[in-house]
Order: sequence, then structure tokens, then C-alpha cells
Amino acid sequence: MKIKNNILTICLLWLLCLGGCDANVETKEQTATKQQTNEEGKADIVQTNEHTQTIVFFGNSLTAGYGLEPDQAFPALIQNRIDSLNLSYKVVNAGVSGETSAGGKSRIDWLLRQPIDIFVLELGANDGLRGIDPSSTYQNLQTIIQKVREKNPNVRIVLAGMQMPPSMGQNFTQEFREVYTRLAEDENVELIPFLLEGVAGISDLNQSDGVHPTVEGQKILAENVWEVLAPILKENAS
Repeated sequence: MKIKNNILTICLLWLLCLGGCDANVETKEQTATKQQTNEEGKADIVQTNEHTQTIVFFGNSLTAGYGLEPDQAFPALIQNRIDSLNLSYKVVNAGVSGETSAGGKSRIDWLLRQPIDIFVLELGANDGLRGIDPSSTYQNLQTIIQKVREKNPNVRIVLAGMQMPPSMGQNFTQEFREVYTRLAEDENVELIPFLLEGVAGISDLNQSDGVHPTVEGQKILAENVWEVLAPILKENAS
């Protein structure tokens, strides 16, 4: 029981630090990342040829790869694997540190100026840490999904699930977890049950801040994503 409590404590500290660190870097890094994604990400999409499909990862610091080089974040690792299989997909990392579901809803429109074939949505963790009503998180994520689908009717959407530790209260953690399972069912999208599976709360897989995944941690995130993404790519190829 003591070990279990210690693990829950570590997970809680990890998630609380995530919210705190993201909030601290939000203004400076969020602006920089938006500019980089808006300029470089948009260019990447434009430069793809007619046979290349676009995969957009839309999320927060976990997607952005906070504290690491761009090629060490899990979206870049997904691109490497795609390239190794000679598949015609271009990955765009549209992650912004500190992003909430409301923030994502506000910035999705400019991203939709270019076609998207596969959309991976990774938002909501910061909502939970700030105690935002899960129903609001649900509505924001649903709006993002519906906007993407309206602009790109044939898009395939993957939702990256997140969880809160039990220490935050049974009712809240259950309701928060169900945001993702319910949304995946209601909107008929693929679900990654828990993006941070195998990483959250493990010190060796997180940076010195105890918050953001290390290079090795990002590799595990990439595996969690690939498990759901690979069948979609295979289906598209066939």
C-alpha cells in the first residue's frame, strides 16, 4: 500500500508540474511555437506533392517536445518510422506548450487553411490540472474534431487520451477519463487510451524538471501513438 501511494504521489507531482511548467512558458514559448508552426509547418504542407498525405499532430508541450531538439519529439520519430517504410506521409508538429482545449479551439482555424489527411489530437491535460469542468473539455475537443472533419471530410482522426491521478478525486478522474472514451465513440475517432502509458511518474524517463519526457520517454510515446496510427496507414495504403 505504501509503494502504491508513493507511485500515485509521483504521478500527481508529475502532472501538477506539467501544468505549472506549461503555464510558466506559455506566453514566450507558445508564441514562438505558433510562429514556427505557422511558418515552417505551413511551408511543409505546401511543399508536399500530390501523392504525399499530411499528418498533423495538434497538442501541447508533449507534442512540441519541450526541452528537446525538434527531431527528438515523438512526431519526428513517427516521421522517421514512416520514412523507413517508404510511405508517402509528411508529419507536421503543431504542438504548443501550455495549450488548453480552449486554446486549441481558438487556433485550429488557421491550421485548416491547408488539407489534412490524418489529424492526431493531443489536448486536455492542462484542462484537468486547472480543474476545468470536463464537460467544457469535451465540448472544446468535439468542436476541434468537427471543424477538422468539416474542412476535410475524408480525414482520419486519432484522439490521444489523458488521465488524472486518483488523488484528484474519484469523481473528477473518472469523468475526465471518460471525456476521451466518450468522445472517441461519439465522434467515431481512433483512441490512444493513455498517451503517457509507461512514462508518467517514472523519473528516468522524464527530464530534470520531472515533467517532460526525455529522449527515451519520447520514444515510448511514439510507440503508444504508432500502435494506433500504424493500422490507419496500412489501411490507407491498401
